Amino acid sequence: MTGRFPIEDVSPSVACGRYPAKAVVDELVPVSARAYREGHESLGCTLVWQGPDGRTGGPVRMAPGENDTWQATITPDAVGAWSFTVEAFDDPYLTWHNAVTKKTAAGQGPAELANDLAAGAALLDEAVALVGKKSKSGVRAAAAALRDETLPLAERLAPALDLADLLWRRPVRRLVTASGPHPIWVDRKRALYSAWYEFFPRSEGIDDTPGRHGTFATATARLPGVAAMGFDVLYLPPIHPIGRVNRKGRNNTLVAEPDDVGSPWAIGAAEGGHDAIHPDLGTPADFRAFIAAAADVGLEVAMDLALQCAPDHPWVTAHPEWLTTRPDGTIAYAENPPKRYQDIYPLNFDNDPDGIRAEILRVVRHWVGEGIRIFRVDNPHTKPFDFWHWLIFQIKKTDPDVLFLAEAFTRPAIMHGLGKIGFSQSYTYFTWRTDAAQMRRYCEELVAAADHMRPNFWPNTPDILHETLQHGGPPMFAIRAILASLLVPSWGMYAGYELFEHVARPGAEEYLDNEKYQIRHRDWAAAEAQGRSLAPFIARLNAIRRENPALHWLRNLRFHDIDNPALLCWSKRDPVTGNTVLVVCTFDPTNVQWGNTTLDMPALGLDWPDRFTVTDLLSGASYDWGQHNAVRLDPLLGPAHVFTVHAHGRPPQADGDAEPGSEGPARGDAAPRSEGPTRGDAAPRAEGDQWTS
Repeated sequence: MTGRFPIEDVSPSVACGRYPAKAVVDELVPVSARAYREGHESLGCTLVWQGPDGRTGGPVRMAPGENDTWQATITPDAVGAWSFTVEAFDDPYLTWHNAVTKKTAAGQGPAELANDLAAGAALLDEAVALVGKKSKSGVRAAAAALRDETLPLAERLAPALDLADLLWRRPVRRLVTASGPHPIWVDRKRALYSAWYEFFPRSEGIDDTPGRHGTFATATARLPGVAAMGFDVLYLPPIHPIGRVNRKGRNNTLVAEPDDVGSPWAIGAAEGGHDAIHPDLGTPADFRAFIAAAADVGLEVAMDLALQCAPDHPWVTAHPEWLTTRPDGTIAYAENPPKRYQDIYPLNFDNDPDGIRAEILRVVRHWVGEGIRIFRVDNPHTKPFDFWHWLIFQIKKTDPDVLFLAEAFTRPAIMHGLGKIGFSQSYTYFTWRTDAAQMRRYCEELVAAADHMRPNFWPNTPDILHETLQHGGPPMFAIRAILASLLVPSWGMYAGYELFEHVARPGAEEYLDNEKYQIRHRDWAAAEAQGRSLAPFIARLNAIRRENPALHWLRNLRFHDIDNPALLCWSKRDPVTGNTVLVVCTFDPTNVQWGNTTLDMPALGLDWPDRFTVTDLLSGASYDWGQHNAVRLDPLLGPAHVFTVHAHGRPPQADGDAEPGSEGPARGDAAPRSEGPTRGDAAPRAEGDQWTS
């Protein structure tokens, strides 16, 4: 900070500005700061910004809040490195306006206000240069009126006082104090809003002939089915050659049979390493054709980046310094006690940091050159954090649209740390938040961390089959899909979820006959034809997501009180379009549950006594609602209401339009609206509140 006035608690700021805050193109990014001054003169704050192409904008006036806070919104419109600066300034017009208003109210006349009139006229002379062409004549006329002693006092003052809105937007600024620049990295929107689907190409497009291995060509047959469910990212586990030394057998057994295919995460063999393709999957040309076929149906292929190697990976002999040698001379394999991965060697980044970094950067750039723009990174928390920060931004220097998803189920501080250093998205603890109170608290934590961590909710992965899915039956699969897809803007699922696969391996939270170690055949068409598939429901959820812009954002998630702990109620509102989605979902897959809502009406874009119409996007039914409503959910008939909200007599209204005269992607919001009763304060139930089921 340089200048006269204190500016504190600037947000967004990650690790005191050490790393850039996160945003995506067209996201409404709230900017806030605390600024104050000595004495009784008025202070103002403005926001200025700079885009990745050097373009600058502002200043845009920030709105005052409680306790000397100031707020505005920036809406970046391009991928790359942005920055913003908060400027506090002495606002002489506002000081003058407040003073003469109080003095005239106290009965002071022209003689007592002579100095104020002269000072105001001089101030308006200064303001003429700051306002637009259409406003200049009005400002000059107001200055002339202040100097015209033939006019009554009220007529001398009125034109100048009427300039309050104009000079709020185009203020005279003195003693300007700057805090910044504060960095923001802006990704393409898919970094925040995406729907992922994971499958193993070796299992796709084949019949149940024992030992038959799928290829990129056969897996292409599955692409239309994935796209029909509304997914836009197709994630592939590692596609590289698989080690033969210490290969694991089915269900992670230590001894592999001759026809066992091994784990794709045991990367590397005589055929090559991280820059090679498993020969049974096809050639590089086949892979490029697969990427193109996916794009034709609206799918972007994401690739696994797993920095580890099998014992027969070429790195083991060419660069033993990239591994860890134990005292007995053997190379250490990976362990996460009690789990042991005898088929995998972890990398050592300390012996030759420059060499290993250069090689990994080469590998990533190789796949970027092949058309990959999204990497799902396996276990990033087991590699140095400074390495990831370096690698991610080395890639973004040349390819700023490349995204990295952190697969790290570890301690909260580490997961948040990975987000701070540059990972575009993060796996989360969603799977283990199994009641409404837990889920609400966790999601509120994630919203509070939106400046540095973007969550991606997965109800299952090849490693994770939670007991709720093992025992909850088809209703639980629907419940977890609703929660994952509608609470946050990015979610994903692993193949087989839509078929309700739920047989667990005894003593483990993972699938029996795990696809990590064997090829699995699934007859998708037969399952759907026989009504044994959740695919149509998944398709409807993803369609709801696409059609409702409120569901594309994270920062707008708001929870509403409901008096049954088995139910969760939340909403999302898009302030640009006014689109509002309100969801009530049960966590109970077995029993009918009733609940009474106490809605936070301003969060829905409504006033506290308003009535409004809700239309269920799953059933098509519409109801008349108010703040208090009774809800009945039967998990066998429908475990959730997914409503759009429409105020009676008017269409949804957009909020936060840019003030007249503001330029560029920033806007200064009006002073905060009164919030009315605190959330959860019960008001008398109005007659006619709708009971819905």
